[in-house]
Amino acid sequence: MSYNLDQKMEKTARGRRLFVAALVLGCAFGTVTNAAAQRITPPTTPAVITPPAGNSAFLLGHAVGTQGYVCLPKGTGASWTVKNARPEATLFQSFFGQDFQIITHFLSPDVNPNDAALNPLPFGSATWQSSFDSSKVWAQVLHSNSIAAGSDPSCPNAGSIACLLLQSIGTQQGPAGGKIMFKTTFVQRLNTNGGSAPDDADGCGYATNVGNQRLVPYTADYYFFRKDE
Repeated sequence: MSYNLDQKMEKTARGRRLFVAALVLGCAFGTVTNAAAQRITPPTTPAVITPPAGNSAFLLGHAVGTQGYVCLPKGTGASWTVKNARPEATLFQSFFGQDFQIITHFLSPDVNPNDAALNPLPFGSATWQSSFDSSKVWAQVLHSNSIAAGSDPSCPNAGSIACLLLQSIGTQQGPAGGKIMFKTTFVQRLNTNGGSAPDDADGCGYATNVGNQRLVPYTADYYFFRKDE
């Protein structure tokens, strides 16, 4: 009898936990899908990494991931470079004290380029995909839209990867028509921490090291912008 009662209580507790988790996730989804109505205020940034007037931030994700480097020939030796590197990160938002994944960041082919896309397209472009509706934005630093880490309060951690402004070069709706990322025009990478290239002496520097790869952990804040309506 006691055993059956314990089983019933455990099932009830499990059901409550699942209900609370579903409720929190539903609130998170509602917050993200209604992000256009929010007023997200990014920090003041230098003009070179500030989106043009007429674009407003609608979504913020806190990224945890790695920056990839490959050892390529340089002069008579070799050096670490981000060329052809594959960024990998997960972006989170906090809801009711819990962190929830909202976006994944990776490299993929731009299958729906816009007028800002380079021609020819690279084999892969920086991609951000919604964890809720699978909509995507591809973006790229098209000019010298970057500042060194440690050079501005919006990018305070010296020695980290640069802070950037990236312009959308393509977007795609999710398979069920989701549009969370579909109207993205610019992406800001701010508050970077870590992710810089290793010293060449660490597995690179010599022609015999060409092809070596490293994944360097980093964190950053990504702000997503769309045109004002």
